[in-house]
Amino acid sequence: MLLNCVLPRNVLKRSFLGLAGSALLFSAAHAGPPAAYTKEYSITIDAARLVPVSWWSVPGITPSIYDSDPESMDAYKTTDKRTLSLKPGKYKFLSFTFDFPFSVNLEGKLEFSTSLDQCVEGRGTQTLIVRCKKTYPYGGQPEYKYE
Repeated sequence: MLLNCVLPRNVLKRSFLGLAGSALLFSAAHAGPPAAYTKEYSITIDAARLVPVSWWSVPGITPSIYDSDPESMDAYKTTDKRTLSLKPGKYKFLSFTFDFPFSVNLEGKLEFSTSLDQCVEGRGTQTLIVRCKKTYPYGGQPEYKYE
């Protein structure tokens, strides 16, 4: 036996739209980022050319250079190359005297501004090499010599 239920048209319409909207919100919330953005790449940071020895970090990824006593610091020293697992996105190399943004693209290669070329190399590779403690991208003299 069927019950005849008559609801006003606007009530049915609102109910349907509410259910459809909830389904869209649920699917968007659980979809997550595209797979290309979740893959991690091995990116090597090489700051061993910096003299005197100092510390560096990639905020949110490595130990901070500002949160500790220098004698017992967990932050990475410039004497060692370090390999980090980084997803595609934007990052920052940070030292006490110099910092700059860089990014990892969807192919796992490094990108950074050409204004840093006198002190940073590795664009298009998976190794970021920092050659200067400070840069002069807008004039002045670099602190290294070409040999």
